[in-house]
Amino acid sequence: MSTIGDVLVADAVVIGSGVSGLTTALSLEGRDVILLTKGPLASGSTRWAQGGIAAAVGEDDGPDLHAADTIGVGVGLNDPPAVAALTAGGAEAVATLIERGAAFDRDEAGNLVLGREAGHSVRRILHASGDATGAEVSRALTAAVGRSPIRVIEHAWVAEILVSAGRVAGVVAVVDGNPIHVAAPVVVLATGGIGHVYAKTTNPPEVTGDGIALARRAGADLTDLEFVQFHPTALDSGRDPMGLLTEALRGEGAVLIDDDGERFMLGEHPDAELAPRDVVARATWRLLRAGRRPMLDARDAVGGAFPERFPTVYGLCVEAGLDPRIEPVPVSPATHYHMGGILTDLDGRSTVPGLWAAGEVTRTGIHGANRLASNSLLEGLVFGGRVAASILATNPAPVPTETVAGPTIPEPQPDLEQALRDLMWAEVGVIRSADGLERALDEIDRIEEKAAQGASELRSMLTVSRLVAESALARTESRGGHFRADHPETDPGWAYSIVVPR
Repeated sequence: MSTIGDVLVADAVVIGSGVSGLTTALSLEGRDVILLTKGPLASGSTRWAQGGIAAAVGEDDGPDLHAADTIGVGVGLNDPPAVAALTAGGAEAVATLIERGAAFDRDEAGNLVLGREAGHSVRRILHASGDATGAEVSRALTAAVGRSPIRVIEHAWVAEILVSAGRVAGVVAVVDGNPIHVAAPVVVLATGGIGHVYAKTTNPPEVTGDGIALARRAGADLTDLEFVQFHPTALDSGRDPMGLLTEALRGEGAVLIDDDGERFMLGEHPDAELAPRDVVARATWRLLRAGRRPMLDARDAVGGAFPERFPTVYGLCVEAGLDPRIEPVPVSPATHYHMGGILTDLDGRSTVPGLWAAGEVTRTGIHGANRLASNSLLEGLVFGGRVAASILATNPAPVPTETVAGPTIPEPQPDLEQALRDLMWAEVGVIRSADGLERALDEIDRIEEKAAQGASELRSMLTVSRLVAESALARTESRGGHFRADHPETDPGWAYSIVVPR
């Protein structure tokens, strides 16, 4: 381990280049900002998002109705002030995004076209090019960053948040194998979720839970880690990550059928295919475990219009040798979103002075035990702006810029990483039990013993896996994205969050 020589200095460091990180960085006008991104600019989950952005912009809609739908899906764990902040800020956040260059689907009169997804009582989902909303959001925000003075460092994996005298003092990152030291009194974690910790996921490979692991080592409180959302309709074609078949398909009338051609959601929930995601995911999981083959049938709902209305989904299917215009396509649940994360207030402050967080890496209280479809991109827009406003209202003191130690970076261990991902999918996945969770924790111990010492994605994944499994074992009930086969009912006595203390 050697010391790092030159020190970069900034007013704020933003880690992550999805919707939350880009929005935060762009909103920090007048501050010297360094944006670190693990891959190329705009990598992460945002550009993969198909569903859209939920916002109360329709004439039959309003923030209160949007809030009621959000809370209805959250199974008693939403924080109403956080939900109100999200839904009240939606229209303005969308307008700002449009000002920054984003183009959404409109009708011939120029009005925004609004779709409907599960859990929403009205049409309120904005789309771009049918099912390429995330790509359009990334394009617009990336272009805006290119026009700004923000300093972007790509392919920068952050190994450590530096803490001095009880507050943030910057970060140590690794760029092309070389450590760099960025001194800053403000760090914003916008690193996304934990999807790649699981063998089946719709998230890209860089989503390995780094932000939660970094916050844990820095001493931040974490909460609701057991609540993982599994999307019920990932394309089951053997691809890693799995292709997402947007919920908008079911919103437009696509149905789920078994290998006998029968709709299996009719007996599961009054809303059938538009039931909350956790309900649909469990039904699909049970069918798979019984050796059956669940399929999404959009022939009548979309049919020949697939290439125009859902070009991303159509391309994924064609790549897998399937034609959704004329045949049902196989689906499986897949890890999609993490409702838990870093405990923050309504302005994104963590419990560590100088450390803010935005987006999926946080637990603001918006989503509760289950996220309402298409609220994630909105969260990044609204709370990225709130985080920036909070930072702009502060005047933190300068931080030390002396040399610090560079991290030890071990060689990758892909076999251990895959073993961990398989373990998490099998035992800490859609349906859990005490026996399975205890087996998972024992096996995590064994993988940790084999893992090389030093800073690595595998170490981040192990930290996150342990914390999720421990929280899932502690919550002896079923609620939202957390389902225990040995405690299948929702217990009113568990209507509170598990906080993992610093």
